[in-house]
Parts: sequence; C-alpha cells; structure tokens
Amino acid sequence: MKTETTPRATKESAVHAPSSAAPVETASPVAVGHEGHTRAAVVKLLLEEGPITASEIGTRLGLSAAGVRRHLDALLESGEAREASSVAVRHRGRGRPAKYFQITAKGRGRLGHAYDDLAGAAMRQLREVGGDAAITDFARRRVQAIVGNVTPAADQSAEGLENAADAIADAFTTAGFAASTRPVGNGVQICQHHCPVSHVAEEFPELCEAEQEAFAQLLGTHVQRLATIANGDCACTTHVPLVPPSGPK
Repeated sequence: MKTETTPRATKESAVHAPSSAAPVETASPVAVGHEGHTRAAVVKLLLEEGPITASEIGTRLGLSAAGVRRHLDALLESGEAREASSVAVRHRGRGRPAKYFQITAKGRGRLGHAYDDLAGAAMRQLREVGGDAAITDFARRRVQAIVGNVTPAADQSAEGLENAADAIADAFTTAGFAASTRPVGNGVQICQHHCPVSHVAEEFPELCEAEQEAFAQLLGTHVQRLATIANGDCACTTHVPLVPPSGPK
C-alpha cells in the first residue's frame, strides 16, 4: 500500500506536521488548491523562461527539489512538458550537463485559446467575401493595434535597435504574447513565448507575416523569422541583426 502520496503532497504547504496526521480522506481543500497554483506557476515558468532546469524552477518558486520533480513528472507524463533537445540549450560550465525542460503545445493549451473556432470561421468568411487582400489588410490592422504606440527606432545603432525591440516586446506582452528579448551573437531576438491566436495562424499565416512586416518597419532594418508557435515551435522567434551587412568592397 502506498503511503508517500499524502506527506509529499502537503510538504510544501506545511513546515511542521502534527504527530497525529489527519487521514488522507480528510485532507484540506486548501492544500489541493495550493498544489494547483504551484503547478500553474511551474507551467508559467516553462512558458516564459523555458528551456529551464529543475534547479532554476526551484529557486524561482522556492520549491524543494522533490517538489519540483513531482510537478515536472506530472507535466511530462501528461505531455504538457518535455525535455528540451540539445540544440535548444547550450551547456554551461563543466561537468554533466543539466536537463532542461520546456512547455509543449498541449501545455500551452492550458492557457486557453478563446474563441478560436469563432475567429477561424470569421476569417474564412472574410476571405470568401474579400479574398486574400482582405485577410492581409486585417492582419496588418491587427498588429498595428498592438504596436501602434511603439516609437520607431531613432537610429540604426545597436542601442537604438535594442530599445525599439524591447518596446515591441513590451507591447506584445501587454497583448498577451509573453514576449521578451535576448542578445544572440551579433543581434537580438524578439521571443513571443505565447500566441493567443496560434491555432488561427496555422490556417492564416498572414497573421505571422504581418507581425514580421511591422517589426521591420519599426526597426528600420531587415528581420528574420526563425520559428513560430503556429508551426509547432516552442516560441515565435524573430532575429534582429545589430551589425549592418557589409556592402560591396
């Protein structure tokens, strides 16, 4: 008979347990609620910071190694998380490389995709009435509603481009895309860790294309889309070069 479930499940919410512990059937609903909130916090970290190690999750959330392992095991078993491939992370330091974890499409689905069916039907109707041009126009208007208050890059210096990229990421975060920027080589990448319209964008790539077009216009330079959630990647990633291409000699 298993006896470890009860104490392990309540370990994070109780520092001192009384000598006469309550039986499993009388466990407090508060402990169950706490467990659910912790699981949601782990999912949020995998979404916004992944790939991330179990140790980093524990440090960020104040969880024991056993607590993190329990939540990760549950998410791995349900298919909501997975170990990151070796190409997605870089080994840091010496010794055995740590395992990194990231959210899956199923895990991202926990966050909800409100009105996907309705939005998809509306887009198909729009295409039927106005053709491809109507879809493209709608996609451009949608992204302008997100970045309308972003000031274009003042110059093509690295600082100017980085500031503009940060402003774009902030605008998309406000719109629900959990966006961030990170330096990579001689450039910076705009990463959108969540996409509220990814299911619709699978059918209408014009939504993604309009975002890339808006990024290029605001930054005043060529940008390259490296990955999209709509195509099954873990994030939408756009590369912004900070070193202008060398001209002919």
